[in-house]
Amino acid sequence: MVSNHNLLRSEAAARKSHLTVHSYDVDLDLSQAEDLSIPGFPSTSTIRFSAAVGPGAEKETFLDFIGLSVESVLLNGTALEVADVVDGSRIHLPGLQAENEAVVSATAAYSSSGEGLHRFVDPADGQTYTYTQYEPSDARRVFANFEQPDLKAPFTFHISAPAGWEVASNQSVTSHEGNRWDFAPTLPISTYITTVLAGPYTKVEDHFSMVFGPDSAHHGTTLEIPLAAYCRASLAGHFDADEIFRLTKAGLKYFNELFDYPYPFGKYDQAFVPEYNLGAMENPGLVTFTESYVYASRATDTAYQQRANTIMHEMAHMWFGDLVTMSWWDDLWLKESFADFMGHLAVAEATAWGEKSWTMFASRRKAWAYTQDQLPTTHPIVADIVDLEAAKANFDGITYAKGASVLKQLVAYVGQDAFIAGSREYFKANEYANTSLNDLLDPLGKATGRDLNDWAGHWLETSGMSTLTPDIDIDKDAVTSLAVLQTAVDPVTGSEALRPHRLNVGFFTYDGGALVRTNSFELDVVGSRTFVPAAAGADAPDLVLVNDQDLTYAKVRLDPGSLSVALASVGTIADPLARSLVWSALWNACRDGLLPAAVYLRTVAAHAGGEADTSLLQTLADNAVHALNSYCPPRDREGVAELLLSGVENLLDLAAPGSDEQLVWARTLAILGRGSDAVSARSRDLLQGVSVPNGLVVDGSLRWLLWQQLAARGQATVAELDAELDSATTAEFRASHRTALAALPDADSKAVFWAEAVEGTSLSNELLSATIAGFTVADTALLEPYIEPYFDAIEGVWHARSLEIAGRIVRGLFPTHQDLAPGSSPEHHPVVHRTDNWLAAHGSAAHGLRRIVLEQRDQLLRALRAQAAA
Repeated sequence: MVSNHNLLRSEAAARKSHLTVHSYDVDLDLSQAEDLSIPGFPSTSTIRFSAAVGPGAEKETFLDFIGLSVESVLLNGTALEVADVVDGSRIHLPGLQAENEAVVSATAAYSSSGEGLHRFVDPADGQTYTYTQYEPSDARRVFANFEQPDLKAPFTFHISAPAGWEVASNQSVTSHEGNRWDFAPTLPISTYITTVLAGPYTKVEDHFSMVFGPDSAHHGTTLEIPLAAYCRASLAGHFDADEIFRLTKAGLKYFNELFDYPYPFGKYDQAFVPEYNLGAMENPGLVTFTESYVYASRATDTAYQQRANTIMHEMAHMWFGDLVTMSWWDDLWLKESFADFMGHLAVAEATAWGEKSWTMFASRRKAWAYTQDQLPTTHPIVADIVDLEAAKANFDGITYAKGASVLKQLVAYVGQDAFIAGSREYFKANEYANTSLNDLLDPLGKATGRDLNDWAGHWLETSGMSTLTPDIDIDKDAVTSLAVLQTAVDPVTGSEALRPHRLNVGFFTYDGGALVRTNSFELDVVGSRTFVPAAAGADAPDLVLVNDQDLTYAKVRLDPGSLSVALASVGTIADPLARSLVWSALWNACRDGLLPAAVYLRTVAAHAGGEADTSLLQTLADNAVHALNSYCPPRDREGVAELLLSGVENLLDLAAPGSDEQLVWARTLAILGRGSDAVSARSRDLLQGVSVPNGLVVDGSLRWLLWQQLAARGQATVAELDAELDSATTAEFRASHRTALAALPDADSKAVFWAEAVEGTSLSNELLSATIAGFTVADTALLEPYIEPYFDAIEGVWHARSLEIAGRIVRGLFPTHQDLAPGSSPEHHPVVHRTDNWLAAHGSAAHGLRRIVLEQRDQLLRALRAQAAA
């Protein structure tokens, strides 16, 4: 297994300063991919580039390649000695001329980690599939190149593969003879968004056409885009390609009109691929998605909405990211924050989900951002990314969800029309180029008539979040004064970081058993206290909600009166988004140890039933599981678990037949039941078709959750689990089977799975995660013997495995679920103490490794503090 290979930002900048890449011609031979005894494939790169070679200029450079071997290197027709020029992941090119051609013939490795060219054998039918995933720096695992985003060039691919396979890339096929496919050159793009797909995929085709209207700069222009969608053959019966095409066409129409810049990349293919590390990737002309978006079992409306959001997110990248690309990973937000915001905007404005998109944004995406922003490793949205390892770690809740939240706040501040006008100018001025922060702020500032540098300083270049609290005075049922209090400290600098907020304060009052909005005050919050003069004299509300309508990014607190009302009546708030925001305030208070977990859980049990927004309902169910396992003190956990389990089972039985709510509660019962024998009898009944609630479909995904519950309680046998898999063998169920096996509460079994995950190298990315998911379902006594082995192993794992695999092991196996002994201090918990010792002894460990350990320590400490505060 190759080591991690890094590239410094300074090295990339130096290479960019004297190179211009003209073209790539890449030949990959996958014709023997079906023979698993062959670990790699021939790869040939022909790269034409110019170099500044005047007085004082650098006369050499290097290419990036991580593979099994390099057979030959030609530079301007001269063969270089491989042993002299190949140094780890770098191929040195000395003696550059003004114009150069480098040809590298090598053997690249098939991947099982999802990095580079991933090879997968379908357990359902034995067929072999391949696809590529590169971001941020894994194109070098497939072909030699200059692996940095600001050295764009056109790419021409040639692929050899078994006859009868479907083969695709960023551009259309120009010729296909026998087992060779030749593709048209791409427009200038970065290495990380090139792609190849090859295998016996099922392919479905369609077409999109539109004419730009009279308000467009392209009035009368007709845009024709061929469409295709791919999935594995064994999933074809579940592949709803028509719905995917319907969403794709809605998105293409929406974005082409919104940006008034015709989609430039020719065709628009979308492939749903196995064992994918991401939700999706925006390769122009061939977007790749996780195949978990192909629903073989019953899925909720929220699952379909999430897929729609991902489709729109990746489509927005065609402009924000592919057409215009950040120069280096410091400005990753220039594509990810925008795509995250634009994806939700498109779902809201171009699909039937409408405003539900913003409820999902508030309840799920912003929750991710709030969590990430309170970790000790938080960072500004415009980050300081010194190398590729830091870039890999920066695909996080700050770059995606906080960035999108800040853009939503900016749109509220300057108006959507002005924001889009500035974006249009940004595309025109920087097409096929690379940019940084000021390249975007300039056109946005001109379009909005505002100097956005101050805004950027407050929002993009500081860390952490503001906390906003209402301060209300009431006399004789009328408001005498209302102010919004703001506190904010940048955790990186330790200095005060108060930010400007455009937001609404909502007043809610009981009306016929429901809490309805009776007043809404829009204002700009500036400084530590901002008065709301318009509220004076208004009827006293029952509940005050700062950031009503979710315009800004901040942690919101409830005043004491509003908190009491929320705990008693949160489920009656009529407006779905406001209801979601109040639930979010309760959850943040629980995480911060201000609201006991038992109180939060009782509120969920009492008020989550009947929640019409499935996205919010799923969030509440997920939070309840986490709060019970992590934030509830041991002395309360058994009683609270009994109350919660009883409540969930009751809600399952009361839910409308066949509803999403019914499915959410069935899944939640199975997951909660991993810690309780009380659920096992019900799990057996559901698996055997006994006492199944009317309308509930106990299909594959739910069946495996039930089996995992039984396995975790030691009430399923290996033979039973094997028989269930034999009855329906799919990739999804194979991973679920492995999770169930690893969850069995047997010390010898745990030892085997630990060794396979930490010491072995045979598990694919998906099977590794499935193993870890099952292994960590256990009582403390079974997992305690692995605390020391964990800390002994992680540095070696980090250096021996790929970043993706190492990250999964280090994060997934950290001993997070710990209880606080009565009367003890969270800071002195043995695992916190052991973690601190490791960090002190490994000050020079890789940044990415230390970051994960620091984050996991913080999550553990937060849980212990919540237990202590309860």
